[in-house]
Amino acid sequence: MFGLIPREVAFFDLFRKAAHNMIEGSRLLKDMMEQFRDPVAQARRIKDIEHIGDGITHDIVRKLNQTFITPIDREDIHDLASAMDDILDLVEAVADRFVVFKVARPTEAAIKLANILHQSAVAVGTGIDRLGQPHVDLSECNVKVNSLENEADRVMRDAISKLFEEEKDPIAVIKWKEIYENFEEGTDRCEDVANILERIALKHI
Repeated sequence: MFGLIPREVAFFDLFRKAAHNMIEGSRLLKDMMEQFRDPVAQARRIKDIEHIGDGITHDIVRKLNQTFITPIDREDIHDLASAMDDILDLVEAVADRFVVFKVARPTEAAIKLANILHQSAVAVGTGIDRLGQPHVDLSECNVKVNSLENEADRVMRDAISKLFEEEKDPIAVIKWKEIYENFEEGTDRCEDVANILERIALKHI
């Protein structure tokens, strides 16, 4: 009987919409770090993107609650939507910290971490775009995101180590440590999405 009920495939369109919005947020953060012209306006634009992402996540959850037969497991839909939303939340959190902490300019490490986070978001988006295709192989996406997460972890650790060695102002140490950790946590959430995608692919081989 269940085979006769059409499965709702609009989830894939919503996932792609969420992914592309998340990529745009990470791109704006990368631009903010590379061209630190008007951080208040730049952070506000990222906040707008984050609000759009919240709306897409709510649409996915609402559709999940209204759909009887889903194209993939319900828990995977929920986990994937939440993990993508977490990435964008961290992108927005980093931008916000630069404004709240009144940072004069980004460090070289911050610029590197923003670039890594953007690359991770793009890799995740590539995996999302392939979701729903028959016999999809998402291993390349997983390897790429994992490699970028390892790189972000290394850059963060080196940056924090340098911070404790060279920075004499303890308040500055606290501020930058939090910023670096938020960057790296963003790549962690990208890795979470990649792992969920691989789990979905294995279930539907």
